[in-house]
Amino acid sequence: MPNPSHELLVGCAECDGILRLGFDAASGRLEQRPLQRITASKASWLVVSADGERLFALEDVQGGGRISALRRDAAGQFIVTASMPSEGVEAVHGCLGEEARHLLVAHYCTDALPGGSLAVLPVSADGLGRVTQLLAEPFERPGAQRQASSHIHCVVVAPDGLHVFACDLGADRVYEYHYQGERSDPLAPANPRHLQLPEGSGPRHLLFDAGGRHAYLTLELSNQVALLDYQDRRLRLRTLYDLDPPLQPPADRRLGALHLSVDGRFLYVSRRGAENQLVVYAVDPLDGALEERQRRDSGGVEPREFALAPDGRFLLVANQRSDNLLVMQRDPDSGLLGDTLQELHVPSPSDLKFIGRPYG
Repeated sequence: MPNPSHELLVGCAECDGILRLGFDAASGRLEQRPLQRITASKASWLVVSADGERLFALEDVQGGGRISALRRDAAGQFIVTASMPSEGVEAVHGCLGEEARHLLVAHYCTDALPGGSLAVLPVSADGLGRVTQLLAEPFERPGAQRQASSHIHCVVVAPDGLHVFACDLGADRVYEYHYQGERSDPLAPANPRHLQLPEGSGPRHLLFDAGGRHAYLTLELSNQVALLDYQDRRLRLRTLYDLDPPLQPPADRRLGALHLSVDGRFLYVSRRGAENQLVVYAVDPLDGALEERQRRDSGGVEPREFALAPDGRFLLVANQRSDNLLVMQRDPDSGLLGDTLQELHVPSPSDLKFIGRPYG
């Protein structure tokens, strides 16, 4: 593969370094040897700028989280320009604010103390500044296990760029903030303060559609996908989709990532535990409703994240606990997933990001 048409970045939750692999969009195959192994420690989540020139690696290091800012040099290699503490524990998700002025970071924090938090770091031409705002939403539920305290699992910017939403798996809430990008402390609590989800549901990842009218949310603990309406700058729960019958015997069933196809016609959801699968839904173009079309084995254990190839003809899945990365065929017309085209051994892969055409 002398001239790969795209590149893929692979974050790793339990190893040192980010893999940068070439991807051939015609054949759907990944280069076996990395184009670059980017120095980073346990970079479980990656944030890439829209132009693919900048990369932010959320690293889990001893004593707390750290964020490394990287930029492409003239040869196309990613080099570290700044490294800052994230001021929280277990940085698991992040995104760039409007006009890429700030990096927003969600801290999960398994322990009750200090609990989950949301950090804001200013982005500059030189890289990244220190945390200018750290928000926590104290919460306690005595006797609970995974929901005894706050656990912020993701942060996303609404399509209007003026609001930010953070999912708290512990409190069963999606918090809303007004975003004022010109300020050093850009996040201000909205009113009402949050969207309350059913107790024990465990909201994990939130995704808006391209039109900004609807959003989808994986409920990790209740094994459901939520359809939300976004109107008047507020999220409202419309309906819940069960992945299994409610009365099915208890088992380890946890939802993970979710992504829409580029054309918005299909939603993909990963599930882990008793079933390691990718679930395919058709999306109603009028009201955003979902209709299940397929369940496809992930080809490994714990499909934490996955990514659709830029042209939509392939889907790549990171199976974290079986240390493998799979490339699957995808039919853009039906949305269905087909055969496995390639499997690579990658230690504990946790995030996948395409970054467009390579240099050279």
